[in-house]
Amino acid sequence: MPLPRSRIVSLSDTPYYHCISRCVRRAYLCGKDKLTGKSYEHRREWVEEALLKLGQIFAIDICAYAVMSNHTHVVLHVDKDRVKQWSLEEIFTRWHKLYKGTLLSQRYMNKTARAEISDYEMLAVSQTAEVYRARLYDISWFMRVLNEGIARQANKEDNCTGRFWEGRYKSQALLDEAALAACMAYVDLNPVRAKIAKTPETSCYTSVKRRCAALKAKQNQPDLLMPFLAESGSEAQQHQTLPFHLPDYLWLVDVTGKFHRKGKRGAISIHQSPILNRLGLSGNQWLNESRRLSKKSTLILNRTG
Repeated sequence: MPLPRSRIVSLSDTPYYHCISRCVRRAYLCGKDKLTGKSYEHRREWVEEALLKLGQIFAIDICAYAVMSNHTHVVLHVDKDRVKQWSLEEIFTRWHKLYKGTLLSQRYMNKTARAEISDYEMLAVSQTAEVYRARLYDISWFMRVLNEGIARQANKEDNCTGRFWEGRYKSQALLDEAALAACMAYVDLNPVRAKIAKTPETSCYTSVKRRCAALKAKQNQPDLLMPFLAESGSEAQQHQTLPFHLPDYLWLVDVTGKFHRKGKRGAISIHQSPILNRLGLSGNQWLNESRRLSKKSTLILNRTG
């Protein structure tokens, strides 16, 4: 029997989680149906857009993702401290982007009507806000909103009803930095392993492609993804980032992707130049920007290779 989410997600142990959702039908979530010839490729964009949008609403950061033909991978970071600082107005503004809320929450957001709310009603407003606050850092609610929205769009397009996803999403806690880096690399390399992309930077609808495009465009970090550790910055800023540097991570993905995994069809060609060179960074830039993974690299490569 599957474990309840309350036992799988423990923020006191780790804020990082790997979630997988799989499509239940023969007809693909995305890709092309070999029997009918119908293409579902446009649905990849649905998933990516919805995922990144939810990352701007919830107190949950997107660390990595990959949208495959019949399943999706996403690595999430829950920022409980951030949501604690949100005002009632901030809570309702975010929740109303997802649902209508209650009559009282709608009245509260109308500044004219707010002045007429009684003390008793204000207590109910505060209680409702706390319910929404808890949901806005809840992975189950995040995945529910994501998957329900995609299912509705797909059912409408397919002119049918019924279950679209294969039961509940699967969740895996990432308990240390090595597990986090290994899992992110695994997710970002999914299209390469499936032999539908030759390199990470050309694998569509993945976080690594978005990061590579930003780096190539001289934008160090994409706005809609959780940033990597900066070379310099305040202690507060460092706590809001992934615990390693972007060049190190890209090196890890590139090296890991060149190993052939048992049971997987694809790998990055060993004849490919290093990924930062492919992105147009010179050898000097590589030396200046990359710190390597030093002692952790062997452990992480063993987990991802």
